[in-house]
Amino acid sequence: MNDLRPGRGAVAMTLEGMGKDYGPSTVLDGVTLELRAGECLALTGENGAGKSTLAKMLCGLVEPTRGRMALDGQPFAPRSRTQAEALGVRMVLQELGLVPTLTVAENLLLDRLPQRLGWVDRGALAAQARMQLAKVGLEHIDPMAPVGQLGIGLQQMVEIARNLRDGNRVLVLDEPTAMLTSREIEHLFAQIDLMKARGVALVYVSHRLEELQRVAERVAVLRDGHLVDVLPMQGLSEPALVERMVGHAVESLDARPRRTAGPVLLRARGLRRGKRVQGVDVELRAGEVLGVAGLVGAGRTELLRLLYGADRAEAGSIELTGEGMAQGARTAARKAVPNWRSPMQAMRAGIALVTEDRKAQGLLLPQSIRVNTSLSGMQAVARGGWLRPAAESGLAQRMVKRLRIRARDTEQPVGTLSGGNQQKVIFARWLHRDCPVVLLDEPTRGVDVGARADLYAELDAMAARGKALMVVSSDLRELMELCDRISVMHEGRIVATFERGQWTAQALLEAAFGEAAPGEQGPGNATSKQAKRAQP
Repeated sequence: MNDLRPGRGAVAMTLEGMGKDYGPSTVLDGVTLELRAGECLALTGENGAGKSTLAKMLCGLVEPTRGRMALDGQPFAPRSRTQAEALGVRMVLQELGLVPTLTVAENLLLDRLPQRLGWVDRGALAAQARMQLAKVGLEHIDPMAPVGQLGIGLQQMVEIARNLRDGNRVLVLDEPTAMLTSREIEHLFAQIDLMKARGVALVYVSHRLEELQRVAERVAVLRDGHLVDVLPMQGLSEPALVERMVGHAVESLDARPRRTAGPVLLRARGLRRGKRVQGVDVELRAGEVLGVAGLVGAGRTELLRLLYGADRAEAGSIELTGEGMAQGARTAARKAVPNWRSPMQAMRAGIALVTEDRKAQGLLLPQSIRVNTSLSGMQAVARGGWLRPAAESGLAQRMVKRLRIRARDTEQPVGTLSGGNQQKVIFARWLHRDCPVVLLDEPTRGVDVGARADLYAELDAMAARGKALMVVSSDLRELMELCDRISVMHEGRIVATFERGQWTAQALLEAAFGEAAPGEQGPGNATSKQAKRAQP
C-alpha cells in the first residue's frame, strides 16, 4: 500500500458537528476538530464528558448520530473497527481487547499470522512478536505464554504494542498509562515521539495532566458532551486546565499533614505465595493510609489478594486485632482464622477490597447501579430474609447523590456508564458497609481530576472514622498526595517504607528498581540510604 499520509503539520482528519444520542440522552453534540499529522492532540474532560465516545467514533466502534468525518480529505465513515484499521486508524482501548486463552504472540499478530505451507510458522510468529514487544520494553516477556497469565499492567502493555504499526495514520490512545509505572510510560512516550516524527496524527485521552503536557501540542477540553476549548499546550498551567475541565478550581493535597495513626487493625507476617509475594510483613493502623508502590509485576496486587482471601498464602499469617473496631467487626475478627479460605470470610471479618480490574472482577456489568451498590451487604436492604426494593433503591439513590455518579437513574446498567462512574459504583458498594480495613487497588484508574477529588474526600472521611486503608497505585503522585506511609515492593518483597516527609519521587523510584540496601526493609522505616536521599 502506498503511504498517502500528509506532510507533518497538515490536516490528517477532520470532524464536523459530531454528535451521539442514546435514546433520549445526548452524550456528545456539535464537536468540530482537526487532527494534524505529526501532532498529538490531548482529549480531556470529566468522566462522562464524552471523551471515549468521541474516540470510538474515530475508530468505527461507535456510530455517530450526526456529523461527518474526513481522512486526508476523503469521506471517512467506518462501520467497524476492522474497516477503520484497514485505513490506518487504530485505537488502544481503555478496556483491554485481548483474548486471554491465546498467547501473547497470537494476540499481537492475530490479523497477520505468519504462515508456511498453510500452517502458522511458530518460529516466525515468536520472532515478530519479540520485535513488537521490544518497542514497549517487554523483551523479558515470553511471547508464547498465554496472555491471560499476565498481570493487568503487562496486558495493557501488550495491548499498546499490538497497535504500534508502521502503517498507522491516526492512532487513538484511551487512558493508555492507567495501569503502567514510570518505566513503561517512558517506553510508550518514546514510541509516541517516533510516530509523530513519521507523521502519524495522535489523539491521547488521559486524566493525568502531567502526561498531556509531556506528549501533546494541543488540548481539546470536553464538558457535558460539548467542546469547551482547543488550546495550545505550551504555557498552559495544570490548574488552568483543571478549571476548564470541571468549571472550578480543585484543591491540591500535596502539603497535607500526616494523619495520627491509631492501633494496629491488621497485622500480616511472613506472607508468601510463589515468587510474587516473598515473606512480606504489613501493619495497617486505624486512621492511616498506607500506600504500596512498585513496578508492574512487583507483587502489589498479589499481596492485596492474599490479604483479602482471593488467593491462599503458602506461608505466613494474617491477624485482625479487633482494636479500635466496632463491636460486630471485633467479634468477627476474633472468630476469623489466619489466612482466609475465601473473600467472603475476609469480608465478614471486616475487610473490603476495591479491585484493580473493575470490569472482570468488580462489577456485574449488565446489572443496574442499584444491584451493584447493594451487593456487598444485603442485610442493609433486607428484612426477615426478604429483599426490600424500596430500601435498596433508596440506598442506591443516596450513593449516586453522595458520589455524584452521572447516570439517568439507579436502574441504568453499570456497563453503560463511563469508566470513572463505574469506579464510583464500586466505592458506593463499600461505603455503606462498615468494614474497618479497606484495600484499594488502583482506586482512581480512569478517573478524572474532579471525580478523583470526590474519591479522595471519601478516603479522607474513612480514615477520619478510624478505618485502616491500604492503597496500591502506579501513580506516585497519587500516593504522595494520599498516604501517610508508602511501602515499596520489588520482586515480591517490601524493600523500603517511607514516612510522610521522608519520601521523594526519586527515592521511591530507586526503591522500586531494587536499589534499596539489602536487609534494611521494615514496616516503619525507609532504608538508611533512601531516607538520607529523601531528606529536603
